[in-house]
Amino acid sequence: MVRNFDDRPIPADVVDRLLAGAARAPSAGFTQGCDLLVLEGPEETSRFWAASRSPDVDRARTTWPGVLRAPLLVVVLSSEAAYRARYAEPDKQRSMTGDQRWIVPYWHVDAGFAALLALLTAVDEGLGALFFGVADADGLRAEFAIPDAYAPVGAVAVGYALPDRPSASATRRRRPLHEVVHRGRW
Repeated sequence: MVRNFDDRPIPADVVDRLLAGAARAPSAGFTQGCDLLVLEGPEETSRFWAASRSPDVDRARTTWPGVLRAPLLVVVLSSEAAYRARYAEPDKQRSMTGDQRWIVPYWHVDAGFAALLALLTAVDEGLGALFFGVADADGLRAEFAIPDAYAPVGAVAVGYALPDRPSASATRRRRPLHEVVHRGRW
């Protein structure tokens, strides 16, 4: 995760490949209930930062000011209503029943897949990227006319990486594989 970006614009064909990758994310029931709000350039991205007032964003302004220079922000949104409608269709009605229907909110899972594909595509294109949570969903909805049926799951900042200092989280050790993988049983 990169937290320091050059403000140099990203070529349109690279942005298009990144968005095409994200749009092809897996989708439960092929619902395709994930949308992307694409903000390019300082005029659009500054509107995002202004609408995202929170203690976390305010801290980022001083701790990680290079994040605010990212020339591309992709806000990943999910629609619970789209999944509920899709799973009410005849070919899906029997696939889940009762309270077990939504043990996992697949609308958010699928949005996470889209964000991951945007991150991976950015790396493949030689760019840096950062996924972060959206602090003020209501502020974003108002600023960008996002319908109430869509929840901002997070945003991906993309740009040319500049020298960066690691997050304090980078000092944590990665769990060894033998602690993570449970073969045959827990």
